[in-house]
Amino acid sequence: MQPIKNDKPTDIKIHFNKPFIVGKELYNIAQAVLNGRLAGNGEFTRRCQEYIEKTYRAKKALLTTSCTDALEMCALLCNIGPGDEVILPSYTFVSTANAFLLRGAKLVFVDINAKTLNIDAKKIEPAITPRTKVICVVHYAGVGCEMDSILAIAKKHSLIVVEDAAQAMNSQYKGQYLGTLGTVAAYSFHETKNFISGEGGALIINDESLIERAEILWEKGTNRGKFYRGEVDKYTWVDIGSSFLPSELTAAFLYAQFEMAEEITKRRLTSWSYYRDRLRALEEKSLVRLPFIPETCTHNAHMFFIILNTEKEQKDLLARFKENKILAIFHYIPLHTSPMGKSMGYREGQLPVTESLSMRLIRLPLYFDITPAEQDSVIDVIYSFFNLKRTGE
Repeated sequence: MQPIKNDKPTDIKIHFNKPFIVGKELYNIAQAVLNGRLAGNGEFTRRCQEYIEKTYRAKKALLTTSCTDALEMCALLCNIGPGDEVILPSYTFVSTANAFLLRGAKLVFVDINAKTLNIDAKKIEPAITPRTKVICVVHYAGVGCEMDSILAIAKKHSLIVVEDAAQAMNSQYKGQYLGTLGTVAAYSFHETKNFISGEGGALIINDESLIERAEILWEKGTNRGKFYRGEVDKYTWVDIGSSFLPSELTAAFLYAQFEMAEEITKRRLTSWSYYRDRLRALEEKSLVRLPFIPETCTHNAHMFFIILNTEKEQKDLLARFKENKILAIFHYIPLHTSPMGKSMGYREGQLPVTESLSMRLIRLPLYFDITPAEQDSVIDVIYSFFNLKRTGE
């Protein structure tokens, strides 16, 4: 058999991300095949869901084929329809917006907090109208939003809180895991996340009254879950739904990652701290900004980024990384300035903090088995860019 060609650019010395195998991923996949069950909702699916529920104290977890699917299930469970309004940050991935747009909602983008890059809680209440139904928060870089304030606003106005926790699995806000504070939430297991399965995600349901319907949506709109539990003698079509649940191969790979979650987290935190400790001198000289972690939060080391002082510096430093064959990259183009955003009536200048920070941010390579030597190469490029030498660390 011919080996599968690696389609990654061969001229890159340090990649932004690398998928990894840390334990029994391949063994578990073989076991799934031998068990004779490759379709979804088998033994490995059950183990993954139970792991999430037990570890993160979630009322119910359902694996999905992607975080996108989990977010779309959130929108369905919120009964979003035409005329409803959803408040959300513009600085996020398109899936956050698409989930609600597909149900006919009007997207109400608000600005972000300059320190955390999360939705600015102070901007939420002025954006509420009689048509507002949902506040969707995004925990950027695995750092929690100001959930006390946001939940209080939601309670005051009888709104639903959805957590896009794609980047935030294993992070906490005041001792509670992100993804378990809102009504529903979504996790991601995309290959760029901390725990991976290629694609993959999970829907987290924190309102027990939504669990039965969530299972129906998950099973293509049928009550097959009741059939499997012996609660009905046959199953049938009872609601809308789709093929949201992943195959057992995906779940088998993911469960091996969960078994090594402590080691994965430890390694990522070590690498994250390595960057912080060696770049802190540049922040002290006001040359860059490093990630800010509020006292109320613990983070999962999902991402390490720097923020430059100007857009030109960001472009020039990205070019310097490219010259050195290092794949450091920008992040989101704000959704309100995208072609789709502009088609909704948004324009540049409406969310100044989002627009400014998004054009000055660079994400540095960070993955499970990145080495200190590789990180030093990244750090050296940054110091060289500012014509500085690294001092004793």
